[in-house]
Amino acid sequence: MRIAVPGSSVIDWRSIYWVLGAFLGVLALCMLLPLGYDLLALHQVSMAFVDAVAATACASVVLLLAGFRHERPALKQREGILLVVLIWLASCVFGALPFYFSAYFPSYADAFFESASGFTTTGATVLAVLEDLPADLHLWRAFSHWLGGMGIVLLSIAILPLIGQGGSDLYRAEFSGALAEKLQPRVIETARTLWRIYLALTAALFVALLIAGMGVFDAVCHAFSTLATGGFSTRTASIGAFDDPLIEYIIILFMLLAGISFVQHYRLWVERRVADVTRDYEIRAYLLLVLLAAAVIAIVLLREQQADSPTAWESSIRQALFQAVSIVTTTGFVTADYAQWQPVAQLILLSLMFVGGCTGSTAGGLKVARVKLMMKVIGRDFRQLSEPQGVFRIHLGGAAIPELTVSAMLNLVYLALFAVLAASLVLASQGLDLLTAVSAVIACQFNVGPGLGGVGPASNYAALSELSKWVLALSMVAGRLEFYTFFFVLTGAFWRR
Repeated sequence: MRIAVPGSSVIDWRSIYWVLGAFLGVLALCMLLPLGYDLLALHQVSMAFVDAVAATACASVVLLLAGFRHERPALKQREGILLVVLIWLASCVFGALPFYFSAYFPSYADAFFESASGFTTTGATVLAVLEDLPADLHLWRAFSHWLGGMGIVLLSIAILPLIGQGGSDLYRAEFSGALAEKLQPRVIETARTLWRIYLALTAALFVALLIAGMGVFDAVCHAFSTLATGGFSTRTASIGAFDDPLIEYIIILFMLLAGISFVQHYRLWVERRVADVTRDYEIRAYLLLVLLAAAVIAIVLLREQQADSPTAWESSIRQALFQAVSIVTTTGFVTADYAQWQPVAQLILLSLMFVGGCTGSTAGGLKVARVKLMMKVIGRDFRQLSEPQGVFRIHLGGAAIPELTVSAMLNLVYLALFAVLAASLVLASQGLDLLTAVSAVIACQFNVGPGLGGVGPASNYAALSELSKWVLALSMVAGRLEFYTFFFVLTGAFWRR
């Protein structure tokens, strides 16, 4: 069944129904993990998850029947883009059901916000006291991070070969140019390889946290959250609740690794191309940015606290390094209430929210490579002013950057800033002060989690109006899809031939 609107492109809705239905079937299976934990731990089985699995499975069956055909669907580019957006929205809509059916979320807006925050690896929460939440909901929050971290669509490509020829379009739409190369000839094999690396790093972190003394359940949840650069914790005080320097250093290391492109992880762990990884311009800029930000924040903390002992010095440096890494990778874990720090330290952290991690990583933000490219563009324009007759090309990583790529990058930045302004105006209209409104939008849009002001690390998003929560939840999805894919579907140009 191909439906055509006059003047529009033809959309194969049956293929979209079929793939979306198959994905919801997988999502229903994923919801069985918390139920399995309840059974293994001899806890009372949560009816919230039973109802959520039933509802998701029913929706899956309906869509599969609506889209059934004998041949495998072959998606066109626009169908692939539309399917990416629908998969992400469906994940948030149905992933919210366990929260909504429980007694811990007063409205569906709260449940949707928490679900969107989980799958987009944002880590913002409407919960005031996390210790009151049952273990199965904690596990679902962390597991939703882990599923969304590598990319739900990438997961679909890895486990749903029925996508067929449209897999490459889904792959491109999911990453919006973040992964410019395929690691292997087939997209499905690429997706599976990246997921194996992702799983191996998660397992390594889990073991490391166990050795450091963290409990098994906490280690599982924080391993899921850390590798996804998500930030959901089992404790209200986040990582600071454990008060263990070794645990903090372990999480710092794995947050740094998660903020590096998984293309580079493939080169390092599979191809053993160590020299190529260490020479990569984006990794070098990323690590230098972390060190500089942490150094400045540490100096500010040391001067403020007038630390005069080695222990105080180590504590200040560790806090500065942890928060710099947590914010630049958009993980959002906290060990200190940085809303109480000096304004210069807060401004540095706010700037790191914009930058984010490396392209092709699980981190959010604009990405280090794009920021570096913007600096190159500014340098080129200054040079052009001094030598009007000259023709200058922009080079990055030893390669000349096409002007079309430069234009696309600048358009992405304009779109991101416009989205920040529009969403901030909505939140400000709901009575929020300027700092809280702007930092909440930035923290959610760039998938960081905690912001400043009323949504700082010691606060949460529960007090916001339902309209504000819906706007911020959709901002999370838009930011996770790097804006273009999400907003393109909302334009008339997408639906016209």
